[in-house]
Amino acid sequence: MVAQVSVRVENGEIAAIDGPRDGARVIDGRGMILAPAMVDIHGDAFERQLMPRPGVMIPTEAALLETDRQLAANGIATAYHALTLSWEPGLRSVAIGQEVVAALAALAPRLTVENRVQLRWETFCFEALPLIDAALAGPLLPALAFNDHTTMGMLHPSVAMQDRPFDHDPGFPVVDMDSPGFAAKMESRAKRSGMEISAFIGLMRDIWKRRLDVPAVIAEAGRKAGAVCAPMLSHDDSQPKTRDYYRGHGARISEFPMNMAVARSAREAGDWIVFGAPNAARGGSHLGSPGAADMVAAGLCDILASDYYYPAMLAAVARLQADGIGHLPDLWKLVAGNPAAALGLADRGEIAVCRRADLVLLDWPEGHTPVVRHCLVNGRAAYGAIAAG
Repeated sequence: MVAQVSVRVENGEIAAIDGPRDGARVIDGRGMILAPAMVDIHGDAFERQLMPRPGVMIPTEAALLETDRQLAANGIATAYHALTLSWEPGLRSVAIGQEVVAALAALAPRLTVENRVQLRWETFCFEALPLIDAALAGPLLPALAFNDHTTMGMLHPSVAMQDRPFDHDPGFPVVDMDSPGFAAKMESRAKRSGMEISAFIGLMRDIWKRRLDVPAVIAEAGRKAGAVCAPMLSHDDSQPKTRDYYRGHGARISEFPMNMAVARSAREAGDWIVFGAPNAARGGSHLGSPGAADMVAAGLCDILASDYYYPAMLAAVARLQADGIGHLPDLWKLVAGNPAAALGLADRGEIAVCRRADLVLLDWPEGHTPVVRHCLVNGRAAYGAIAAG
């Protein structure tokens, strides 16, 4: 609900609602909206700090410090960086993944928000398993996301990406890797990897030979994540069978289901369902997948993730409210309470006594775009801005 209250913060927690001030420092929020700070289940905008132009890398520490500032300024107190661990060299390689994990650990005392990782694991990348083991043993439990962009990349062009069969189907329709169309399709991935297109396709041929071994490695990774109760997700599922398969390995979060049938299958099984906040903020998917607003209205979306643009979480809630999709308290659960629950973070995501004081104060005049004025993380001032007027 929306109500006029005062919130007292002590020792990083919400100590009282409408309690006494007792000399506490006051942040005047009159005329603004106080909400739980956001929890981002999947955000890869940090890649744009690491590589702002193709092939141009920025030092990891500088990139992550800038990312942290952007998160706080956008009211995101807990961020799971979607760290792709791929067989591709370059930005999404295991080597860069190791650098990011190590840098986040070293920078932790200097960061303003809670920076975790979503191990966005390309299932053909067996080389990532040691890093996954190390991250699962780290101080901030990561999430593990099962991704298969290898099989998706091998899809025959006669089949729409959203309709592709189960990835491990023996009859999966495969593209002709010698065709000009395949080379054109792989051009951007090769550029991101810093490879010539012919060399990239040659590498992909070699990786594709691993296909029969992939299910056993998926099972191994799922067992390891399950042993430490790490939340697990599957990414871009295109068939209910795909969702069933990854659920069987412990992934109870369906991330960006690619059609209505998968979303319904996930809902019937009691899985959490994630869509991209940019999708909702823009009014549709740039890939032709289901519209997030339609999924929210249909009860088939529990969580909105920043995906590739941190400001999209707040913008999505604002647009959904303006379009009459839901009331603000219910919509805010999509970016705070629900992702916290899905990720097993029971100490945050709502304004309640004894919860973490992860709070955001919004300047939100009726009919206008909201903006973050203050962000508290575990009771600390992570961001503060005063309007010129």
